[in-house]
Amino acid sequence: MSGRYIEESVRRRLYAESMGRCMNPSCQQELFRHNGDIVEKAHIDPYCETADNSFENLVLLCPNCHTDFDKNHAFTAEQVLGWKKARGEELKRFFGKQYPSFEELKKVVVPLLLENQTIFENYYLKNRVLWDKSEGRILANNRMLKELFSANWALFQKHADDDFSNGAYVRRFMAHVDEFEATRSDDEKCREILFPQEISSMFGIAPVEDTLLPSTESLELLIDRLKAQGKFLSITLGLPRPYITLKENDEEVQVYLDDTPRVRQLYHDYRCFRAAKVQLKSLNYAMRVIRSRKISYDYLCDSNLREITIQGTKITFIYEYCLSEAQLMDLLPDANSVIVNLHNWNGVGCISKQAYALADSMNVTLLTTEAFYAYINRLPK
Repeated sequence: MSGRYIEESVRRRLYAESMGRCMNPSCQQELFRHNGDIVEKAHIDPYCETADNSFENLVLLCPNCHTDFDKNHAFTAEQVLGWKKARGEELKRFFGKQYPSFEELKKVVVPLLLENQTIFENYYLKNRVLWDKSEGRILANNRMLKELFSANWALFQKHADDDFSNGAYVRRFMAHVDEFEATRSDDEKCREILFPQEISSMFGIAPVEDTLLPSTESLELLIDRLKAQGKFLSITLGLPRPYITLKENDEEVQVYLDDTPRVRQLYHDYRCFRAAKVQLKSLNYAMRVIRSRKISYDYLCDSNLREITIQGTKITFIYEYCLSEAQLMDLLPDANSVIVNLHNWNGVGCISKQAYALADSMNVTLLTTEAFYAYINRLPK
């Protein structure tokens, strides 16, 4: 093995430190190209005098600056050592910035994530030779992303239970960055912490398929607040993967409601988390039944998903273990309307006898979930 052998962990720290550019602040040439790199590793104190291949004694330069340093003596060792310190300060200054909103943070983060994704898909999956040459770009991007996430930790949705927390995915990503930066040689390729795909979901790059968040009320409030900003276009329920359509940067974007990290982040950004009264999963299934019969319906209001009209009849969806007489009175239902209790665990017992009696006097129809399905099947298309 050559005496100039540089440990893989040191190489990777150098790539990450460089931010992908020549460390000479007067040059800053891009070191990573679409078909490889022009990276050269320079010793600050000559190797022939020190035999020092440590991270502290190495710096990444472009070929021209390396020649100027080693052969033309255009820079002193003290100057080059200062470049390492200056680059670290630059990293903190530009990527340690705190942003006022997640949307502003997203503008900086998405290009870095997309570049990493492109390199991974085009090289790791298709051309391992170019992957080895381009991996340094990912290391540099990851270091920048870690700084951005650390500085803007307050913008991420968090929960005490990691199963319900976007913050947990961010912590996993930062652990992934540390592990990815530290390991690469053949005996170190098996990593325990892979890139969490939920990060791409949160930033709207690629959705994940998870579960519907339970609160219909949270979704209604999100719609209301998006409408106030002119960003809401439509909502589509009654599908295996229901979605809302938004306007982002003058483009129509579909956000699937089972893309849980993305929806959770939207709820956090717009302060929409509310306790679940009507379970969205149950409501969506009821709408699927309506769609399966090809029966048209209208919402009374886009931001009130629990009330619709079908063929002139108002239908209100509720979710109660057992609808009582008092609860029915609180609903103040219109005459000739229908109320459907989507809480099906209690079967026919989900509506009390007293509530049925009161509904008769009010000329209101009360339906269990099963009775609702039968009701829909009787309607003319």
